[in-house]
Parts: sequence; structure tokens; C-alpha cells
Amino acid sequence: MAKGLLLTYALWAVGGPAGLHHLYLGRDSHALLWMLTLGGGGVGWLWEFWKLPSFVAQANRAQGQRQSSGRRTPPLSLIRFAAQMIVGIYFGLVALISFSFMANFYIVGLPLAIGLGVLLVAAVGNQTSDFKNTLGAAFLTSPLFYGRPIAILPISLAASITAQKHRRYKASFGSETLSVRLYRLGLAYLAFTGPLAYSALCNTAATLSYVAETLDSFLSWFSFFPLLGRLMESVLLLPYRVWRLLVGDPGFSSTYFQEWEKLYEFVRSFQDEKRQLAYQALGLSEGATNEEVHRRYRELVKIWHPDHNRHQTEEAQRHFLEIQAAYEVLSQPRKPRGSSRLALS
Repeated sequence: MAKGLLLTYALWAVGGPAGLHHLYLGRDSHALLWMLTLGGGGVGWLWEFWKLPSFVAQANRAQGQRQSSGRRTPPLSLIRFAAQMIVGIYFGLVALISFSFMANFYIVGLPLAIGLGVLLVAAVGNQTSDFKNTLGAAFLTSPLFYGRPIAILPISLAASITAQKHRRYKASFGSETLSVRLYRLGLAYLAFTGPLAYSALCNTAATLSYVAETLDSFLSWFSFFPLLGRLMESVLLLPYRVWRLLVGDPGFSSTYFQEWEKLYEFVRSFQDEKRQLAYQALGLSEGATNEEVHRRYRELVKIWHPDHNRHQTEEAQRHFLEIQAAYEVLSQPRKPRGSSRLALS
């Protein structure tokens, strides 16, 4: 059945950020991308207003046919390359928040997440890229920056370059029922949002703290590139600005510095609460020195080590884990209030 331009525009207007128009046109990769990024932060959704006629024309071509204009390799697209970079970074940040507790995360989890983000953009429209080579580039780059959040950037760059190098048109395909397509999209959406929702709802304080630390480390790198850093600030502040606009904050037009200041102080309140709980777990008063923290930690470890409490193993294990977690929190150097306004303010 031929796709209608008027209906496409209607779906774009009603559910564009959720990818409804792409789902209608059979562009499932594009629909999933929009579902996971809310229409590319709204920017991609608005930009598509002028692209919809070409999307409809492409969808109305004969089933099983892909137009290649007589070329075996699609033309190089800087827009697609930039989108691959951005989405790869975005997937990497989400993976850091959701899975960083896993063993070998920086070797397996992080490059896999970034590579899948890059491949998702590469599969938009009538193009795709080589799965093995793109993921291979991500996995080979990951060990070079092991243990550092900034690894997201070079991994995304390597995977995006590889995806562009191996770009090609999609092969002929058969039509699938809508239920099968929705089932596949639903699984992909849950795989992405499930761990993130769990972290945000079940461990809110730790999640916010880790987000702040990750953004701080990530944006500090851009201090060498002020213009690019300002652009990244605008992208990362967009959800926060939208929220403030929706709640009617009169200070919406404030400067970057004031926005980062408010956002940082909000997150800092969670970090302060976490440190207070850590002091309580170790039985110390707030403001104890590093020597006092270390000494108290060693005392409690000897008392509550499971090997020394075989008659109450479960209780000892619980106390032992609490002591370990509290020590990890207090052993990290605390940044002064003025140092982490995300470096670029």
C-alpha cells in the first residue's frame, strides 16, 4: 500500500519525537533511534520537516528494491558521521550509568554499547554498515583508555570512522508484519531503558552522583576546544532547560554559569547525603580525617569479616559490604564547591 505524505506529516506532528512517522514508513531503525533520543533532542525531529517528502518517496518504491543510483557505495555524509559520533557518546554515557558496576565493563560493556549506538545510526534509511568491523574497532580502541570515562570519545570516533568506511546500501528485504516489527522494537527499547530506569529509581543518589562525575570528567576534556565545549554544554543542558521552561522557572534566560551552578548544587546535595551516610556506617563524626577513616575502616573490617563471624554469616556479610561501600565513598577526594561547575563555566 502506498504511503501518504499527508498522513506522514500528521504522524510527524503528533508523535514525531517517538518515531511514529518512521514506523509508518517502515524505517524501523530510524524509529528506534527517535524513541531512544526523543527525536534527536527535538532538533532532528524539526529538521525532518523538509525531508519527509523524500522519505515517503523512498518508502513507496517497489518492495524488495533499494535505489543505489548505480553506485555500490553510498556517498559520504558528514551529517550521518556526526550523528554516529553523538549517538555513540550518548549510548556510552547511558552504559556508564547503568552497567559500570560490572566486571570488565570498560573492556566489554562500554565498547559494545557505543558500537551499537553507532551501528543504529548507520542503519538509518536505506544504508547500513559492517557489524563486525564497527564493533571490532570499538573493542580494539577500548583497552587504550581503560578505566576512564573519557574513553567514550575515542571509542565513538573509531567506531564512526569504521562504520563510514564500510558503509553500503541495504540488501533486498521481505515485508514483515507490524506485530513482528513492534515486538522487535519493544525488545530493543526495553534493553536500553530497563537498566537505566532501574539505576535511576532504585539507586537515585548514586546515579545522580555518577552522572555528575561523568559529565565533569567528560566536559573537562573540552576545555582545550572552547567552541566545541560550548556546543556540548548546549546539548547536555537541553533537557534541563526544557524542564525549567515547563515548570515556569523565571530564571530560564540565565547564563551558562548560573545554570551549571544550580544543576551542580542540586546533584551536590545527593553527594553530601551519601557522605553523611558513609560517616554513620563507619561510626565517625562528619569531617573526620583520612587517617581516622582508614583506621576505623580497618578496625571494622576485622570485626565484621565473614570469616571471623561464621555463627552470623549473613549479618556479617551485610555489615562488611556496608563498610566497604562507605570507605569507597570517603576515600575519594572531595572536590571544592567551585571546582566542578563542569569546567567550562
